[in-house]
Amino acid sequence: MKLLADYRDDLVRQRTRICSQLRWPLHELDPELEIASRGLRRRCVQDRLSQHLAGMLGIVAHLARELLERCRQLTVRTNQLESQLRKLVQTLAPQLLAIPGCGVLGAATIIGETAGVHRFRSKAAFARFTGTAPIPVWSGNSSRVRLNRGGNRRLNSALHMIAVTQTRGVGPGKAYVERLMAEGKTRTEAVRLLRRRISDVVYRALRRTDTTASQTNDHKMAMAA
Repeated sequence: MKLLADYRDDLVRQRTRICSQLRWPLHELDPELEIASRGLRRRCVQDRLSQHLAGMLGIVAHLARELLERCRQLTVRTNQLESQLRKLVQTLAPQLLAIPGCGVLGAATIIGETAGVHRFRSKAAFARFTGTAPIPVWSGNSSRVRLNRGGNRRLNSALHMIAVTQTRGVGPGKAYVERLMAEGKTRTEAVRLLRRRISDVVYRALRRTDTTASQTNDHKMAMAA
């Protein structure tokens, strides 16, 4: 899981670099051509550009076609990898996909970076590993929390994306953040606390998955005996 997720991330970075390179020859060939900021990742946009470049001559057009073809290849491969990861997530930890805001790529990162939830004796230990346990800061009679820069940053990023998605109205996160802000927390502090809560939810989901898998294996062994 981790190897596939890391490989896909690397291909996405390559595609991002190529998309940036491609914009110069496209502008040189047609200054009035407008493409959305992330449009070059879309197959339909790639197909239209391919038709647009087909009849153009010269080295700039040739380079543009080469970069576009490489971008297309990377898009196809990243989509294939995402499909592979989806099947693995649905097999290994389908409960993660039930968490609002947690998609296939986020779930794959969580599974790969956790490397077995049984390694953590409690949700607090898991939170320390994910870097979501807030660090308290006291000043006079007030108590606040600051960012925890420790822990696994890839896992922390995956949890942060779930939190951000929930604050946009997907799941209970938005109401939780609004309640904390009404109590005097800043939005940044509220999102950090939401991220900590999501870490607990993920921990419980992984524990349920681990327990279910163990029970299934025990049942198979009993039937075989």
